[in-house]
Amino acid sequence: MRPFAYSRPQSLEEAMRLGAEPGAKFLAGGTNLVDLMKLEVERPTGVVDLGAVLDREIRELDGGAVRIGAGVRNTELGADPVIRRKYPAVSRAVLAGASGQVRNLATTGGNLLQRNRCVYFQDVSRPCNKRDPGSGCPAVATGGASRGLAIFAQDPVCIATHTSDLAVALTAFDAELVIAGSDGERRVPIEGFYTFDGREPGRETVMGPGEIIVAVELPALSFAPNSRYAKVRDRASFAFALVSVAAALDVEADTIVGARLALGGVAHKPWRAHVAERALIGAAPTPDTFASAITAELGSATPTADNAFKVTLARNLVVSTLTGLA
Repeated sequence: MRPFAYSRPQSLEEAMRLGAEPGAKFLAGGTNLVDLMKLEVERPTGVVDLGAVLDREIRELDGGAVRIGAGVRNTELGADPVIRRKYPAVSRAVLAGASGQVRNLATTGGNLLQRNRCVYFQDVSRPCNKRDPGSGCPAVATGGASRGLAIFAQDPVCIATHTSDLAVALTAFDAELVIAGSDGERRVPIEGFYTFDGREPGRETVMGPGEIIVAVELPALSFAPNSRYAKVRDRASFAFALVSVAAALDVEADTIVGARLALGGVAHKPWRAHVAERALIGAAPTPDTFASAITAELGSATPTADNAFKVTLARNLVVSTLTGLA
């Protein structure tokens, strides 16, 4: 075991100061950090427990938006009556993640900050550009294991996938993250929160040292109640998505007037399907329409030989999900 300092600050200001120190990591539920510490992928010199400072409330705001405290447990979020009524895709996404025991501990903020997954990232005996920039990526090399990895690859440096189910649903609804830092609070649209730079592949978000997610805000959306989250995985529980989809649909007089669509398991971040959304507006809500729209979106995919099946899987999953909503 590698020794580390443990602290449990009693104020957000103290937490940010401790978290900004070199080698420090924040602990919320610990369902990702502790696992990576056991594997020696993460080797913090200090662990800052946020349990006493994170907001654990869900409340409706003026105008119909909903604010979710970063400390809300996944179980609480999935079962909340406001979330289930106004954003059922969010509830379904949370409940599709991990196991009941993990959901009881995992937090909203921590869920969004879990590290991108790849077998090579989690195996310190193998090279990985995310852990050691410039060491190489076996997943993109000939014979590398890439079955579960990205088909929308930003760079051959790394094709690890972001695995949060919740983040996919929040992306479909244009959620904003409220982030506290030494200069005060800032708001970041979730679609711009995740980042990738081949020169710094270990960095996955726009978060700076000592910054903390304090809340997530979901804007009001009239047709969000007609939404769904669907996930295809290798086993029925406690498995990451091969492909997932968060979708919402608004149909009037046999014409699509509103559509939201985000995919999971296909990129380094939740993939907002803007091309497909634009193709849907003004069209008839038929399986042929849905297939044509998602096929256009998937036209920019660059799968490997091992995960080319995800293109077909994503197309079929989107068509079936939108058909159900229609």
